[in-house]
Amino acid sequence: MDELALLIDLHKEAERQGPGGRAQTEQALALAGLERCAPLRIADIGCGTGAASLVLARMPNVHITAVDFLQDFLDVLTRRAREQGVAQRISPLCRSMEDLPFAEGELDVIWSEGAIYNIGFERGLREWAPCLKAGGLLVVSELTWLTSAPPQALREHWESVYPGIDTASAKLKMLERQGFSPLAYFVLPPACWLDNYYQPLEARFPGFLAQHGNSPAATALVAAERRDIALYHQHQRHYGYGMYIARKI
Repeated sequence: MDELALLIDLHKEAERQGPGGRAQTEQALALAGLERCAPLRIADIGCGTGAASLVLARMPNVHITAVDFLQDFLDVLTRRAREQGVAQRISPLCRSMEDLPFAEGELDVIWSEGAIYNIGFERGLREWAPCLKAGGLLVVSELTWLTSAPPQALREHWESVYPGIDTASAKLKMLERQGFSPLAYFVLPPACWLDNYYQPLEARFPGFLAQHGNSPAATALVAAERRDIALYHQHQRHYGYGMYIARKI
């Protein structure tokens, strides 16, 4: 089994594939000022198994296109949407975020939690903005430095993994350069990493390794995940996810 297949297997039954939380999705909704009963067309880009989509789908007149390039994740989302009685408001779409099918000005809201890094923050803003109506809303969470002076070794690590990491002030300037007016910003609390993502992930490690016979590839994947967890425990005051909420001008 190749690395991508192993990653899918490890993460596909998780509630979420990265840091976040239901309360933070609700907080972003409130800060965005969305009218809960208004008819809204939303794209949830990089939706994974649908943690955010399932919260957004509680609005009665919403239609969500839940976009992910992994059909395995969308299958889980579809099952959960049926179980929660919101399947009629969610249309899964297996597609790359680099090749979105939306017409110019089609969407009221673009939502993307923990996924825009796959295309890069500023590139994502630039390429997704035409899909939004004038006055439409963008809500994204993004890996962000929480200090301007992180330890040098930590900076070198993250800049090798994700060169787009930067401070919130830099990200807000990118939003303005790409035609957005920032409305709000907040940092996801440590519980979004530890309680909601890393602890459930660690709980799946024994079963995952047993399922794959403790193969070298599965063992290496778990070791890499453990290193990421240890890094966050050590340096959580220096980096995290910021939630950015902005309006298209």
